[in-house]
Amino acid sequence: MPSPLLSLLLATGLSAEPTCPATSAALPRSSHVTADDPRLMGDGLVVVLKQARRVALYQEGSLAGCWRAALASGYPAGPKREQGDMKTPEGWYRSSDKPWSSFYGAIAVHYPNAEDARVGREAGRIDAATEASIVEALARDAKPPQQTALGGEILLHGGGSLFDWTLGCVALEDDELDTLRALLPAGLRTDVLILP
Repeated sequence: MPSPLLSLLLATGLSAEPTCPATSAALPRSSHVTADDPRLMGDGLVVVLKQARRVALYQEGSLAGCWRAALASGYPAGPKREQGDMKTPEGWYRSSDKPWSSFYGAIAVHYPNAEDARVGREAGRIDAATEASIVEALARDAKPPQQTALGGEILLHGGGSLFDWTLGCVALEDDELDTLRALLPAGLRTDVLILP
C-alpha cells in the first residue's frame, strides 16, 4: 500500500520524483522559446514548468537541478495579467535577490516584462507612461514598478512544494531553494523562463 504522501502525489498528478528535460534545447516549444535564443545556453538559467510544477536549473544548456514546485491554490491557467488574478506569469524575466522578504530565501522575478506591459496597455490596464516606466527599468536590468494594475512581487521562495498554496509565486522546499540559490550567479541575477 502506498504511503499517504505518495497517494496524495498520485491523486494530484504529481510524481514523487521531479523530472525535467535533460537540456534546455529539449524544453517544450512555445511562443517564449525558440531554438536559436542564446539565453537557453546561459549560465544559471532558471526554468519554471508550470503544468509539470517543476523548477529546473540549466548551466550552459545542461540540466544542473530539478525540483518540485508549488503554484497558486487552484492553479488558474494562463499567464498573469493583473493584480489579484492568482496567476503565475509566463515568459522571459530577470531575477535578483530579495533578502528583506518575509518568504524564505526569496528570489525576485522581474515581472512584468515588456510584453506583459504592452498587453496590459493594450487591454487598458495601464497607461503609456506606466508601460514606459516598466520598459525603462528593464533596460537598466532593474526590477520594474511593482505597484501597478498588472500586479507584482512574484517570487521564487521557500515554504514547501507538496501542494499548491501561493498567490502566484513559485514555492520550493527550503533546502532545495538553498541549493538553487547556491548555484546561481552573484546577486542571483539571471534569466528566468516561465513556461505554461
